[in-house]
This record gives sequence, C-alpha cells and structure tokens, in this order.
Amino acid sequence: QVQLAESGGGPVQAGGSLRLSCTASDDTLRNYFMGWFRQAPGKEREFVAAISTGGGTVFYADSVKGRFTMNRDTTRNTVYLQMNSLKSEDTAVYYCASDRFYSSNWREPDYDMDYWGKGTLVTVSS
Repeated sequence: QVQLAESGGGPVQAGGSLRLSCTASDDTLRNYFMGWFRQAPGKEREFVAAISTGGGTVFYADSVKGRFTMNRDTTRNTVYLQMNSLKSEDTAVYYCASDRFYSSNWREPDYDMDYWGKGTLVTVSS
C-alpha cells in the first residue's frame, strides 16, 4: 500500500516561512488529488489546500489564502506546501492526504481520505 511521508515541520517565529514536503512511496497517487490538512491541539481537523492531479488547479482555505502555496512535482511523487507570513494560529500538526477525487467534503473535519501521512508538527512562536 502506498505510504505518504511528510517532512519540513519545526519551530519558526511569527512572520517566518517553512516549506513542507510530502512524498509518496510510489507513483500510485499520480492520478489522485493531493491535500494538506492540519489539526491544532484541542481543535478539529482543518482543510488547508488541495491540488489537482496535474497541479494546474489548487484550492485553499480562506485562512491561508495569499500566504500558503501548494504545488506538486509528479516526477518526484511529491507535493509541497510553502507557508509564508506564518502566524501563531498556524501552529498545528500538518497532514498530507490523497483521494481519488476532490469535493467540498474535504472541508468537513471528519471526511476520510483514501490515504494519510503521519503528520509533521509546525510550531509558530509570537
């Protein structure tokens, strides 16, 4: 079964930047939509961004629009999340996930994607 592995999390000061990566163990997911989600302590899971199979279409949560950029490199089976102008409220565990199709259901906190990574912690200090 394909596995997703996130990396790039860590501590950062408010206003700073981080780039998260998520690599799939094989190219099974090249025909899948990919997404980033996050969950802060004591809060529900939150949709962050989603990208189409070819990378030409990206959807963002309003809370990150204009600050975060998602892209994918199909040759490396990797998606990225460039996070700029980070705020303390961006502190969370960030998860990479994939599903065969994108829908507005991705924004539901209990929607179950086909595949999930184990997450990487981002801590933004003010």
